[in-house]
Amino acid sequence: MRKQRTEYDSPVDALIAITKRLSGYEDRYRISSEEFFNKFCKGLMEDSVDFVEWSNDYQHYVTIKIEIERQLQHVS
Repeated sequence: MRKQRTEYDSPVDALIAITKRLSGYEDRYRISSEEFFNKFCKGLMEDSVDFVEWSNDYQHYVTIKIEIERQLQHVS
């Protein structure tokens, strides 16, 4: 299976898109992304396609969020 790559105009646009995907997983599995990721990293969750993609999305979310926060600190 080939992954589709999506490019966004800004980090904020990317963060919004990822947040929407995370929300879908949270609604489907009734667990927060942070709690899921902690359990997934400890090997307490299966390695299903959904969970691997959710883990990747959460890692991207954290990375983008940190970068936006870093940029905002330089503004003030």
